[in-house]
Amino acid sequence: MGPLAQPTPTAGSTAIDRTAAPDTDRAPSASLEMTGITVAFGGVVALSEVSLVVEPGQVHGLIGPNGAGKTTLFNVACGIVRPTAGEMTWRGQPLRRLKPHQLAGLGIARTLQGVGLFPGMTVLENVMIGAHRHARAGFGSALFALPRSDRDERELRARALTALSDLGAQQYAGRYPGGLPYPVQKRVALARALVSAPDLLLLDEPASGLAEDEMHELGELIRTLSGRMSVLLVEHHMDLVMRVCDRITVLDSGRQIAAGTPAEVQADPAVTEAYLGDEVTAEEDAAGTTRTDGGRHHG
Repeated sequence: MGPLAQPTPTAGSTAIDRTAAPDTDRAPSASLEMTGITVAFGGVVALSEVSLVVEPGQVHGLIGPNGAGKTTLFNVACGIVRPTAGEMTWRGQPLRRLKPHQLAGLGIARTLQGVGLFPGMTVLENVMIGAHRHARAGFGSALFALPRSDRDERELRARALTALSDLGAQQYAGRYPGGLPYPVQKRVALARALVSAPDLLLLDEPASGLAEDEMHELGELIRTLSGRMSVLLVEHHMDLVMRVCDRITVLDSGRQIAAGTPAEVQADPAVTEAYLGDEVTAEEDAAGTTRTDGGRHHG
């Protein structure tokens, strides 16, 4: 069974309250626009005037060779890195001095290259953290254990169980993340992002550490997500990117070298050069070298 497959319900399994499930019928309507993004660390320019738009309901891939600037641009979108120049807008409103803790309130969720789970909390508790923007009770209600706080906790627990169930991880709800296989931890991290029912999901290398069949299941999941949210995907596995993305932006050495549909990007010579330039040059040099043997040339 792959990490995203759903297990068959068994007797005694925890019941799922679907009334608390995120609304999956709403159509995505918000877009993320990044215009002229430049990032400099001291005298080193990590990004130079990069622009992209993640349209509503679109899976937008961000690719490039190592050191291209993908993670830097992703971190700008997450509020981890502040751009030196450029503008970012969400729902038509500029995002200035964005900070990571503001993402949930904006309807944005993210995953990291690592899983980023809290080892001292159970799987269920980890996922419940992602649903906190749906809580209605304030700090005072929780502090004095008022009824509204109890209702909130029940609803958040139900949301979290639903998210885990949708990713086939409900059976791990009471376990601690450190004792679980890495692909299962990836599932839990994704459930924590999805439980908030975001309008925009930022995915940073979600396929890392997954087997081939698991990546296929992940691709199917990402395609279904686009029906209710937009997705910005940073990924090294090109087969996954080409299969699930509507549009792709390609970076190389901090600059945007191509953008378009998967077919357009695959046919772009600049992309081939960025990924295969050194290999192609070496092969051409080898093919053009005339071998000699005892003074006689061999073609």
